[in-house]
Amino acid sequence: MTLEVAPSDDLATCHALRRIVFIKEQSVPEAEELDGRDAGALHLLARLDEVPVGCARILIDGETGKIGRVCVLAEYRGQGIGAALIQAALDLLRDQPGVTRAKLGAQLHALEFYERLGFVAEGPDYLDAGIAHRYMVRRL
Repeated sequence: MTLEVAPSDDLATCHALRRIVFIKEQSVPEAEELDGRDAGALHLLARLDEVPVGCARILIDGETGKIGRVCVLAEYRGQGIGAALIQAALDLLRDQPGVTRAKLGAQLHALEFYERLGFVAEGPDYLDAGIAHRYMVRRL
């Protein structure tokens, strides 16, 4: 099986993946998931043997690249696709002039996953779409 993670302008496919994971699976309200910020973002699409299986969104704010909307379809989890998406996001951020750190809002169950990728938890837990999260950061 061949995994490819690459920048993409295919918002329709990213939205379809995010609908499945966030809206259907996690019950995130559609108005919160589709927040109107996609047009100004960078997007990554993960394809396994050319089949879209995951995606991520990156928003640049000064020296910080905020990685978000990271999702992998349930049947493809546990195969390193999420880690590949995060690594590709970090590589993309390193190429952005003036960006020195990455930040993300991790669902609490995923803290250890992000810690293994070099992120450090910061601040208190907070609710996003009714799901407990904590901010995590890492230098690039």
